Amino acid sequence: MEGSRFVLVLALTLTAITPTLSTYHSATLLNVRHREKVTRLHFYLFDIISGTKPSAVEVARPKGTKYDKSATPFGSVWAIDDALREGPEFTSKVVGNAQGLYVSSVQDENSLGLVMYADFGFTTGKFNGSSFSVFSRNPIMEPGERELAVVGGRGRFRMAKGFVKVKTQFLNVTNGDAILEYKVTLVHY
Repeated sequence: MEGSRFVLVLALTLTAITPTLSTYHSATLLNVRHREKVTRLHFYLFDIISGTKPSAVEVARPKGTKYDKSATPFGSVWAIDDALREGPEFTSKVVGNAQGLYVSSVQDENSLGLVMYADFGFTTGKFNGSSFSVFSRNPIMEPGERELAVVGGRGRFRMAKGFVKVKTQFLNVTNGDAILEYKVTLVHY
C-alpha cells in the first residue's frame, strides 16, 4: 500500500512538472549545405482585359460611391491569369503565368494604383514547377520603373525574398491591355 501511494504521488508530480518544463517548439539548426542563391529573371507579363478570352477580369466593383464612374474604381477587384513570355511580342514563347488578384487601392480619380497579390509560376525550362509570390503596392501611373516586393516562393524558389522592377512596355489606353517588362531579383535556397 505504501509503495502504491509513493508511485501515485511520483506519477502525479511528474505529470504536473512536465508541462512546465517543456516547450511548444524545438530548436532548428541551420543546415549548412543550403546556401542562399541569387537568381535574376527577365520576362514580359501580358495583362489582357479586352477580347473574348481576357486574362484579367473584374470580379467585384463598389456601388453607391463617388468612384462608380471610374474605369477602375477604388475597391474594385480583378482576378488575373496573365501569360509570362520571353519577349514583348504575342508570338514570344510562353514560360509561365501570373495568377492572383489586383485591388484598386487609390481613391484619387485622376490616378491609378493597385495592390497586387500574385503567384508567378513557370511551366517550362529550368524553373518548371517553381514559382515566386508578389504582395505589393503597384503605382502603375508612375513613370519609369516601379518596384514590387517578393514575399515567398516554392520549388526552386523556396523561401524566396527579393524585388521586381516593372516597366510598362505597352499600354492601350482605350481598352486597358498592357505588356509589362519584369526584371526580378530573387534570393532563395
